[in-house]
Amino acid sequence: MAFSGFPKGRRAQLDFIPADPGAFVKTAKKVGWKLSARKSGFLIQGEDRVGALADLLSKLADAKINVTAVDAICGGMERYGAILWVKPPDLKRAAKALGIA
Repeated sequence: MAFSGFPKGRRAQLDFIPADPGAFVKTAKKVGWKLSARKSGFLIQGEDRVGALADLLSKLADAKINVTAVDAICGGMERYGAILWVKPPDLKRAAKALGIA
């Protein structure tokens, strides 16, 4: 459903949000990929407008939840998507702050 990648030293970090995590893990093991521990985050999609992501980040800031990273892109046709990462202990509180729990 979403992917992000960036350099990490002499290697790369690739973050995936698969539609079927079990199938993804099975396939990754089959082809020999080394997977890190599962991370906690959100795939966010919505109507693109000025401040759309800032509004969500403000909700997390008000709840005193640190964001580990954000990757966002304009999807065209007035839509956007973002991957927003938080620490595992903050996942439930972040979901509540974002109005999805």
